[in-house]
Amino acid sequence: MGFWRRVWAYWLQFASWLYPYCHRAWVFIRRFNHRYQVVRWAIVLFLTVAVAASAFFTYKAKTADVENLKTNLKTVTQIYDTHNEKAGTITNKGTFVELNQISPQIRNAVISTEDRSFYSNPGFDIKGLARAAVSYVIHHGQISGGGSTITQQLAKNTLLTQKQTFVRKFQEIFLAVEITRHYSKDDILTMYLNNAYFGNGVWGVEDASERYFGKHAKDLDASQGAALAAILRSPSFYNPVDHMDNALGRRNLILSLMVDNGKLTQAEANSAKNEQLTLVNNYQQSDEYRYPYFFDAVLDEAYNKYDIKEEDILNKGYKIYTTLDQTIQSQMQGSFKEDWAFPANAADGTPVQAASVAVDPNTGGVLGVIGGRGKHVFRGYNRATQMRRQPGSAMKPLAIYTPAIEAGYHPDSMLEDKLQSFGKNKYTPHNVDEQYAGEVPMYEALAESKNTAAVWLLNQIGVQKGVASAERFGINIPKSDQNLAFGIGGLSQGVSPLQMARAYSAFANGGKLPDPHFITKIVDATGAVVVDNTNTTAKQIITAKTANEMTSMMLSVFSSGTGTSAAPSGYKIAGKTGSTEGDSSWGFGTKDQWVVGYTPDVTVATWVGFDQTDANHFLKGISEQGVAPIFKQEMQNILPNTKQTPFKVQDAAQEDAANNGGSTGTSSGSGDDWLNDFQSNVEKGINGLKDKASEWYNSLKGLFQ
Repeated sequence: MGFWRRVWAYWLQFASWLYPYCHRAWVFIRRFNHRYQVVRWAIVLFLTVAVAASAFFTYKAKTADVENLKTNLKTVTQIYDTHNEKAGTITNKGTFVELNQISPQIRNAVISTEDRSFYSNPGFDIKGLARAAVSYVIHHGQISGGGSTITQQLAKNTLLTQKQTFVRKFQEIFLAVEITRHYSKDDILTMYLNNAYFGNGVWGVEDASERYFGKHAKDLDASQGAALAAILRSPSFYNPVDHMDNALGRRNLILSLMVDNGKLTQAEANSAKNEQLTLVNNYQQSDEYRYPYFFDAVLDEAYNKYDIKEEDILNKGYKIYTTLDQTIQSQMQGSFKEDWAFPANAADGTPVQAASVAVDPNTGGVLGVIGGRGKHVFRGYNRATQMRRQPGSAMKPLAIYTPAIEAGYHPDSMLEDKLQSFGKNKYTPHNVDEQYAGEVPMYEALAESKNTAAVWLLNQIGVQKGVASAERFGINIPKSDQNLAFGIGGLSQGVSPLQMARAYSAFANGGKLPDPHFITKIVDATGAVVVDNTNTTAKQIITAKTANEMTSMMLSVFSSGTGTSAAPSGYKIAGKTGSTEGDSSWGFGTKDQWVVGYTPDVTVATWVGFDQTDANHFLKGISEQGVAPIFKQEMQNILPNTKQTPFKVQDAAQEDAANNGGSTGTSSGSGDDWLNDFQSNVEKGINGLKDKASEWYNSLKGLFQ
């Protein structure tokens, strides 16, 4: 007792010492509050914030697409091809069924577990929110979930993100009230059960019933219904396929809750608890996402170009009309499944990657696209549209030969083909085969991809003309890359197959550069057109004459140049090959290999290489060896399905050979033949003088730069 008396005495002494200070503090607070009305202003501020927040969240709820919620959930986003025929669907929804097609046992289990006051609450539950607030305090400021009614969960799953924040929680409550105003409780429960995720890639109660029990949702008993309701808590932890013990424990708890809620008798619950869960999988997953890389690109374009969110595309039942040609896309996918058409894997098993895109050169519409080999990842890396790699010699027609034609050169103009250095840095390009002819006609330099002749020509016309030309074709050249090396593909950032297909489409389209696209029109679930891209235009970047002369030279690439092994049998195409050298210490091979080919109806750009190149991951052998088989396979499958419009020009190499053969043959004595030969020789002489004059001018100009 003595000890406690001393404690009490000390406490009284401390309290008597503290009291004056507390009293003075209290007096100060009272006077301060009386003078400045702090409490009153705090109440006013709180009410103002509350009213403003309520107005904001009410506005957000009123402007949300609540009225069309059920319509959107019942429909899926459909993709149509260039012929307006259905090509597939984009959705994360299961099979939609009405409430009378869902077993009462499922409904009762879900309500007993998730929201006992579902049929009486206004969309939110005060007690549930209070429990969530207590949980927030206990978990030191972490929003741990809970407190959400079925209506709130429906709002979160269909109209909001899954991120746990206070703002989202308030939005959820106001949206739940708005949903309750527009729909009956039965409608809300129907939408919730059809939109819920049940694990193993299954959405909706009907598909979940088929996936786990091999039955329709209307045929499930109390044990099975409670087991499905159990999955909603955590699909990865409570689904009976992966965690049967967890599923049974949770099911039994839910059966007890159903007894407490008056939905089952104790005897019925005991009988259901003793029932074994026999798993039967009758779920047939839809194959509607049959063109994965194309559909991924559609989603990307809808988001990046038209600002339509991914969750809206997946949930709001749009009709998306595209440029897809199902035959061409199917043929490209089939070609990429042929392993023989690709180089062998690296020694460690890493596969060679590839990408390809087919474009309508007249409209810019993408007809087909493949973003890689191997297993597709939903909205994963698409090499055809997102990758940037050095184009090698595929850059030459864009950066060197086109501006040379515009500067007055001709397909048969003679170019220097010898080993030499250029500029102050003594840049010295080499031909791949280390063979130099001294001089070659321009069409031959292009067809045989002679680096020395190409760089000599770029030096003659000037690097800036080459840069300006490449940028007209839609390829940006950074300041640091603006040198002679860029003309033969030396770029720090690189290009994508889609960029190359677009650029070469200008040659096929009479000099007009199209705008590549996947989407032509988007219509929402109400029938309103939200995107209209049907009237596409193309920009005239070079003359039709220049485009034709370039095509005549690029026909030679596949008839007698570096593209002969990639030429499709029985078809005439124009274009260019390209490759980039690897480190000389690796051995003989390349990092990237390209073929870009076109007809008046289609442009195809194909790339082959490793994602990461090093001494153990590069393409061995000559530059066209790796990419030629897959490109040839693609074109032989694609071209029979096009209009097969003929070229307007002849192969420059074949035409020159025919002309030279005619001039050296014996004369027939015809006056007309003599006159034609004379005119041809005069024209060639004049063109030769023009070329020499151009060379002299550029040489003199270079002395003063």
